[in-house]
Amino acid sequence: MSVKEHSGDYFIPDPSPWPIIGMVSLLTTLFGGVLAMNGVAIGSYIVTAGLLLFFFLLFGWFRDVIGENLNDCYNKQVDTSFRMGMFWFIASEVFFFLSFFGSLYYIRNIALPWLGGEGYLGVTNELLYNGFEAAWPSHGPGELGGDFQPMGAWGIPAMNTLILLTSGATITWAHWGLKLDNQKQLVWGLIATIALGLLFVALQAYEYGHAYSDLNLTLESGAYGSTFYMLTGFHGFHVTMGAVMLMAILGRSMKSHFSAHNHFAFEAVAWYWHFVDVVWLGLFVFVYWL
Repeated sequence: MSVKEHSGDYFIPDPSPWPIIGMVSLLTTLFGGVLAMNGVAIGSYIVTAGLLLFFFLLFGWFRDVIGENLNDCYNKQVDTSFRMGMFWFIASEVFFFLSFFGSLYYIRNIALPWLGGEGYLGVTNELLYNGFEAAWPSHGPGELGGDFQPMGAWGIPAMNTLILLTSGATITWAHWGLKLDNQKQLVWGLIATIALGLLFVALQAYEYGHAYSDLNLTLESGAYGSTFYMLTGFHGFHVTMGAVMLMAILGRSMKSHFSAHNHFAFEAVAWYWHFVDVVWLGLFVFVYWL
């Protein structure tokens, strides 16, 4: 796609087809998902088509942005706008996870005591759930999902904590290498970070299998099961996406796309990865440990 610079300080690209393609891909995916959830056989094929179109969008749009950067189309003001965009994206992710942490807090510290007979709504216990005792972890009144065992903190979760903290150190080491124009340190730091991220995801998948088969801890295990899998599952998804982004940065680093003074793409992914680390520390403390 050709690009041009208008008068003034801010670079403006030519009209792009990618926003429209993005809209079509998301609409196709959602439409196919609705059909699939309602048992329409063609729905899964439409979802696949929508996802393929979305991946094509990512490849094409990122290719154009990378080309603009390598052609020195961006100035300091554009760089500032990119940084602000990434900042607000991570801010939206912070509030995304805060909503789930807030749900966990509400269930454990407000709703559960009410159901157990405490507080001004404690009459709920007498009228609806007489005999229910407020204790966490809980699957709620009615013992939804049957008996289960909670996930302990000092097995795989503790190992994953060490893995993610180490990955935060390796990506910082890679950043130092980039600032010193040390290509070898940059590449190996990224490789180590990606490997640690994939190891984290693999261990979490094993943990889920253990929870389902040995602990009877499922999504149907009431409030504890649903909040456990929603928080850890979405975090695992973010780690996976972060690893994919790091792979793209690794490929660009191996092609020497970055310099000590021009590497915002690396910084953006590093910010995201550190955000994922911090979220996991909160998960470890409030979901596993406490």
